[in-house]
Amino acid sequence: MGMSTDNIRGLVLAVSSSIFIGSSFIVKKKGLKKAGSSGTRAGQGGYSYLYEPWWWAGMITMIVGEIANFAAYAYAPAILVTPLGALSIIFSAVLAHFILEEKLHIFGVLGCALCVVGSTTIVLHAPQERKIESVKDVWHLATEPGFLVYTCLIVIVVAVLIFRYAPRYGQTHMIVYVGICSLMGSLTVMGVKAVGIALKLSFEGMNQFIYYETWVFTVVVTFCCLMQVNYLNKALDNFNTAVISPVYYVMFTSFTIMASMIMFKEWDSQGAADIATELCGFVTILSGTFLLHKTKDMGKSPSVRSPVFTSPDLNPSPHNNSESNSR
Repeated sequence: MGMSTDNIRGLVLAVSSSIFIGSSFIVKKKGLKKAGSSGTRAGQGGYSYLYEPWWWAGMITMIVGEIANFAAYAYAPAILVTPLGALSIIFSAVLAHFILEEKLHIFGVLGCALCVVGSTTIVLHAPQERKIESVKDVWHLATEPGFLVYTCLIVIVVAVLIFRYAPRYGQTHMIVYVGICSLMGSLTVMGVKAVGIALKLSFEGMNQFIYYETWVFTVVVTFCCLMQVNYLNKALDNFNTAVISPVYYVMFTSFTIMASMIMFKEWDSQGAADIATELCGFVTILSGTFLLHKTKDMGKSPSVRSPVFTSPDLNPSPHNNSESNSR
């Protein structure tokens, strides 16, 4: 089954979005580093980055990318658009290597390649976009019991992360900040898709902004986006960009696909073979991300030999002990 015109439009917009968003990570981090050298770092609760032009340049680049992403969701299903975020991983990792000197080694390159292969597999087997006649149709889908339960669980988990774990472990465990961004991101995408469909239908002559549901979705998108920006800044300020990008991508993609499956029931129109292929593609992406994460510190200490070939001297000889005692 070939791709529809709407799916192709969504694909082009999603690729453009990934390029802008991938570069924005680097520009924003450059701004955060400059701001942190002269004021309180974002990871410690500071907002001095708001006075840094580099951060604003990165923010504008991200907004352009998000607008393209916003439009992509209006044309194509989330399971097609979201995995293409892998391109932003590649772009940000390569730029981080050259601009921020956050080294990306051969296994990191292999991890990036696996992410692209997995994303391509998902895209080639993505379902067709569901026909939506009005924003009220989206509201009906969003208020079904299954998605309401999912939303409540997300809100509870995010609240626990923010109030219990972020103050204690936020600066030492990347998963806290990235988890908040990813969980809220899944709700953001559902809201973005609803508002995007409303805009698309309005441009076609069917005004959707006369319905209160459109404005509710708009408020949800605004609130979730602000939370994502805040905690993404904290993550970028404390951890390596080349690692944040893929981990954020995998978590964000996982929860977004899950939310989309629950809300839009996109797998209902697919056979077992297509669904299995999409899952295999996603496992490939996870493998690439794991490889990136495990090799993030490779080469930082070139003078130290790999522990695969040497082991620490846990039982020093008596000669060494006596020598150290005599000093």
